Amino acid sequence: MPNILLRGFFFFFIVRPLVLLGLGLNIRNRAGLPTKGPAVIVANHNSHLDTLVILSLFPLALLPKVRPVAAADYFLRNPVLAWFATKVIGIIPVARSQQGGNPLALSFEALRRGEILIIFPEGSRGTPEEMTRFKKGIALISKKYPTVPVVPLFLHGLGKALPRGDAIFVPFFCDVFIGSPQAWQGDKEQFMHHLEEQMSDLATQGNFPLWD
Repeated sequence: MPNILLRGFFFFFIVRPLVLLGLGLNIRNRAGLPTKGPAVIVANHNSHLDTLVILSLFPLALLPKVRPVAAADYFLRNPVLAWFATKVIGIIPVARSQQGGNPLALSFEALRRGEILIIFPEGSRGTPEEMTRFKKGIALISKKYPTVPVVPLFLHGLGKALPRGDAIFVPFFCDVFIGSPQAWQGDKEQFMHHLEEQMSDLATQGNFPLWD
């Protein structure tokens, strides 16, 4: 579980000023964000900033219940980064490859505790503003918890502010589009198809020009 005091300090004094002053946000359908768990937010992934921006959308009182899910091999090799990711950001680590056990077990436990998961089903960060096919772990989660709402969320602009491979932050306006919740539909392929369709629809709402 995240350290509540450290997490509140980090987001109030560092993340929120960065997001509001350094980036600026245009949020569509903010009322579509879940106000309690269990719930799952599914988002596209272009930048290290994606997680921080999504977390900044929630009130501080709810932050201890909002848990990003991320690949364990990226940060657990560094003990300092591992401590910060799990105790301050509140990340739930998932092993990309694991012998024995269920890599989604910690995510299942979080939903049983009534928490809100943030999942990037593309897996790793891709080319800015280009979505890749979703991995099907989100369908397994929804199948196990069919009454838990799955909320699509599309981010635009963060691939420009801090793209993959870059370490220099560039102020760039960010748009956030929040869709309608989806529930398990009884079939994995149908569920994934509908989710990807919803995300594509959100991506077209801004009428953005082609990324250069």
